[in-house]
Amino acid sequence: MGYLQFLVVFGIFFVFGVVGFGVDPSLRINVFHDFVPGAEFEGVSQVQGFHDESRAFLFQGSSRGVRLPAATAQRMLQKLRGRSEFTVAVTLRQEKLNSGAMLSIHHAEQRFLELESSGQKNEVRLHFQVKGQQTHTEVFPYTLADNQWHKVAVAISASHATLYVDCNRIYERVVPVPLMDIPGDTSFWIGQRNGAHGLFKGVMQDVQILVMPQGYITQCPDLNRTCPTCNDFHGLVQKIMELQDILAKTSSKLSLAEEKMNGLDNCYCERTCSVKGVTYREDQSWTDGCKNCTCSNGTVQCETLVCPPLECPDGSIPAYVAGQCCKKCQLMCLFAGQELVEGDRRAVHHPSGLCQLYKCRGRTMHRVQSGDCPELHCPEAQQVTITDRCCKICRGHDFCAEGHFCTEHSDCLNLDAGASCSCKEGFRPLRQDNAYCEDIDECAEGKHYCRENTMCVNTPGSFMCICHTGYIRIDDYSCTEHDECVSGQHSCDENALCFNTVGGHSCSCKPGYMGNGTVCRALCDSLCLNGGSCISPNVCVCAQGFTGQRCERDIDECSEGFVECDSHATCVNLPGWYHCECRDGYHDNGMLTVNGESCEDIDECKSGRSTCANDTICFNLDGGYDCRCPHGHNCTGDCIHDNKVKHNGQIWVLDNDRCSVCSCQMGQVMCRRMVCDCENPTVDLFCCPECDPRLSSQCLHQNGLLTYASGDSWTENCQQCQCLGEVDCWPVSCPPADCDFMLVPEGECCTRCVSDPCQAQRVRNDITKTCEDEHGITRFSGSSWVKHGTECTLCQCKNGHICCSVDPMCL
Repeated sequence: MGYLQFLVVFGIFFVFGVVGFGVDPSLRINVFHDFVPGAEFEGVSQVQGFHDESRAFLFQGSSRGVRLPAATAQRMLQKLRGRSEFTVAVTLRQEKLNSGAMLSIHHAEQRFLELESSGQKNEVRLHFQVKGQQTHTEVFPYTLADNQWHKVAVAISASHATLYVDCNRIYERVVPVPLMDIPGDTSFWIGQRNGAHGLFKGVMQDVQILVMPQGYITQCPDLNRTCPTCNDFHGLVQKIMELQDILAKTSSKLSLAEEKMNGLDNCYCERTCSVKGVTYREDQSWTDGCKNCTCSNGTVQCETLVCPPLECPDGSIPAYVAGQCCKKCQLMCLFAGQELVEGDRRAVHHPSGLCQLYKCRGRTMHRVQSGDCPELHCPEAQQVTITDRCCKICRGHDFCAEGHFCTEHSDCLNLDAGASCSCKEGFRPLRQDNAYCEDIDECAEGKHYCRENTMCVNTPGSFMCICHTGYIRIDDYSCTEHDECVSGQHSCDENALCFNTVGGHSCSCKPGYMGNGTVCRALCDSLCLNGGSCISPNVCVCAQGFTGQRCERDIDECSEGFVECDSHATCVNLPGWYHCECRDGYHDNGMLTVNGESCEDIDECKSGRSTCANDTICFNLDGGYDCRCPHGHNCTGDCIHDNKVKHNGQIWVLDNDRCSVCSCQMGQVMCRRMVCDCENPTVDLFCCPECDPRLSSQCLHQNGLLTYASGDSWTENCQQCQCLGEVDCWPVSCPPADCDFMLVPEGECCTRCVSDPCQAQRVRNDITKTCEDEHGITRFSGSSWVKHGTECTLCQCKNGHICCSVDPMCL
């Protein structure tokens, strides 16, 4: 089946699985199914809904706490945990100007999923968790707070978000992939963000989370889809890339194996043994001194030679022969009552000083010439006469230098009358003259001195006492427990305590620090805010752009004179940062310079932005324009605004913003916010909330410790908040970042461009810029893999650059 055919069949199967047979209950989270408002849910009551097929609830008042019981919440959230595609659906009627959350799933300060509607800003906002424990907010300009019934659904499929209102697709956006790693003690709120904020006011019905991207079809069955979702497609692409990866690795291994097999066809491999410079083939046997040896699978295996008993004929006796282990029968000579064998010599010294030398040959002692004696260089008292030669020798003569029969494990010793063999230490004799010796296995025979915590290992002529793992040597025969803490051979953090244990050690962070002992981080009682780092107990080092004991205060670079913007731009302070925004009458030319040098004049005349009436001529000016009356004409000075004629000097309030006042002045429309005169009893409190003296109009800060007056504004968690009788927050406005590698620094809210790809959190991937990993496999930009031979090193391809990082908690 072809790739396209597979997609089509997959899509058809998926559609029939959803629509033809209804939604699988395991994919549906019906929030109101077990919802029973009791006394603890003050401000919530059951009312008539949009239809009679399910229950609807009215949410009102400003002191309520509607949170699902922990067991119910965990049962519901288990279906959502780990999913990257889902739909939030609700049927609602929201009061005008109300700003509130329909549902909110959050843990401490982390918002995993929240859907809210702002009647103050006329926006629908979707908040969800993404990679790096960041909260992404997608804002859809749309008015739901109009006291009318609406069916609302927001569908997430991989990197796409779609807003449906009343069965119409309103927006479709590209967004980061959601990360639903929801902890066990997460709270599930209904009709509010938490116990004090984001209170929804109005009626809600059919509040559902469907773990599928096409959940909107439960509200609007006629919008049935016929194609796979983006997540389906991305999943297929990922599987194909994984198969390509496996195929490439398998092909490489098969090619290498084939090369080796081709080489093996032309050779015969035989394991041999090499002994004393001689190579022996498999199963070949030989005699090495007093041992019979065999080459077996490349290893020499020897057994002690057993000499057979000898029964020698008359005229011969058993005697050792050079180069052989066992005695052989040799011809015997009798001389002065001694039994001598072939080659033995004896000297007869006469009292007169004469000497005769005899040698055993052919069973008879034959006289031989002794030759001239060498001159001795020792006193006469040190001169010795011996039995096998006529010449005297000096005491201490080196008989071994004249030749001997001692083998490799036997030492030649000089005695007074000749040489003798003695087995080396750790060896025992294999025959009576000690010419051949074998190693003593002290470990097997219990003849060693190894003590506790050691293991005896036999060596030629001796033995070794090896320390057990985790122990350290005291002397040659004993070991004690290895104290890694004292020796410094431990893995504990510098801010941890090391405890020696049997065979190892353990680490525990010092008081004021937290972690697993291998990695310890300072613990601050009041956590460092805005990306600040706790470097020691209760000491914070703030990220750039913040100050204060807890890094709680944003540095206003604009007002404190740290920034000098271009004359065509004005400085706008942001949490932890700033940017130079083009002034009215200017726009950015696309270069997006930091200081606003890229701001250039807007030609209002050519672009049609001027409000000059038809009887005047528009002249462009730097940062504005002028409406000039032609010479000799009598011009009215009227303005054109929203395709309507406004007379010169006329003042009016905007239809869509009752707080803005505009006037026509010689062809130009000038608009400004209404001036608030709190002394005027008829002042519009909607436009001038700061003039509202009522305590009920005050707002409580998110931390529950601060109180704001009506009209006050503040920044909290990258949200611009304002007190308007109730708290309404919206994402901080950020300048565009038009680059390949982007980063949101810790503690800041806006994306910045970076030159180092490995610092980037977001990459504008170019599939033509690939990487080659350590196996020689081509990787597309955006793909990631675990580095070969490691478990904790993750690598990622970023537009031709390979960036690898180690997870320290994985080690």
